Amino acid sequence: MATVKPFRGVLYNPEKIPDSAAVTTPPYDVISPDEQAAFYERHPNNVIRLILGQAKTTDNALDNPHTRSASFYRKWISEGILKQEDRPALYLKSITYVHEEKAITRYGLIALVGLEPFENRIILPHEKTFSKVRSERLELMKATHCNYCPIFSLYPDNGGLLDSLEQAVDKSAPLIDFRDDQGHRHQLWRIFDPTVHRRVTTAMQDKRLFIADGHHRYETALNFRKYLMETDPSFSDRHPANYVLMYLCSMSDPGLIILPAHRLLKAISAEELRGAMAKFRDYFEVTEHPFSPSDRGRVEREFLVALNNGENRQCMGIYAHKSPIFYLLTLKPGVMDQLFADELDASLRLLDVTVLTRLVFMKILGFDQMRLDNEQLIGYASTADKALQSIDTGTYDVAFILNPTRIEQVQEVAQKGLIMPRKSTYFYPKVKSGLVMNTLME
Repeated sequence: MATVKPFRGVLYNPEKIPDSAAVTTPPYDVISPDEQAAFYERHPNNVIRLILGQAKTTDNALDNPHTRSASFYRKWISEGILKQEDRPALYLKSITYVHEEKAITRYGLIALVGLEPFENRIILPHEKTFSKVRSERLELMKATHCNYCPIFSLYPDNGGLLDSLEQAVDKSAPLIDFRDDQGHRHQLWRIFDPTVHRRVTTAMQDKRLFIADGHHRYETALNFRKYLMETDPSFSDRHPANYVLMYLCSMSDPGLIILPAHRLLKAISAEELRGAMAKFRDYFEVTEHPFSPSDRGRVEREFLVALNNGENRQCMGIYAHKSPIFYLLTLKPGVMDQLFADELDASLRLLDVTVLTRLVFMKILGFDQMRLDNEQLIGYASTADKALQSIDTGTYDVAFILNPTRIEQVQEVAQKGLIMPRKSTYFYPKVKSGLVMNTLME
């Protein structure tokens, strides 16, 4: 099954970069343009220059964000800003954060994992990806030959493996310890012990891995290996590009949380939405929550409570720009079976994101695959507050507010070899970029 092994990680040199908070970031795909600019300003060696370089009007084939990323990486290595370990290690990572007023800690193991085509059923996806993002990430990897960000994956575990890793670092000081902008505490331990390495490798051999976050990066790693096989005559099964950097988290870790991925749409007129609302009533029970400026806060809270209470009934909310009404849509019994029983497995028909994508977006609103693949017209938010605010400000026209996908739903869909719609999950918190990197150079 899965091949997991230690590696010679590339880390920021603590003698030159004592504060990891100054140089680490969230993954590239959740960084807004404003946040990108702020990370650039924060520190001249911030990892943003590697993972999400700023574009220039003068960019060309020889000078662009990808080639500049490679130049920064080489420069920082030569200057000792980044240093590669002199021997293989595994890295135990913890993050402690507050969720619903409770302090929670999640653990993960950073290691290399052998690449496997999805059809081998060893590493399993659960979401579709965007073709434009895959091609853009491939160009970055061609230029840099490096994994800057670990892929967030899950493995089934009864707790034994995690216990042994915690015991391996028991009472030892972490290599890295800092708090990020959200107040989350990040700690990282380095494990050199070959006995622990063998234990981990052996324990993972009978497991399937489920990609939680980083589908684009995993598909890019597969495409990069294919590119090298076709262009590098010296490529062999010993090449570093046969592996990819991963953060592995137990499915039973109590700190593993999935937030919803609310949909935000542009280019939807008020007339289109009115027409859609009439059609919605054919398939949904529609409850209106009108509000005035004076009672907006109270009505919004009641609306979100009602949405949460309907999480087991394919329930979603709608809010449009300049509309003083929150709409709560609850799917009528049997609708998805009647419409899609011949096309979709039951595990997919029961997902709120499938109801939204297939019934609302495609059947009712008439979106085609090109529209669904257009990141310029569809945005995402992990909290209802952010989603609703983006509508109030006019950044987007309509928000579809969802309940989160459950971990058992992710596992069932992946085990069946099926794929959820794009952005069906938002695993929280994200895994930091810039803590540990992996070079793919021989």
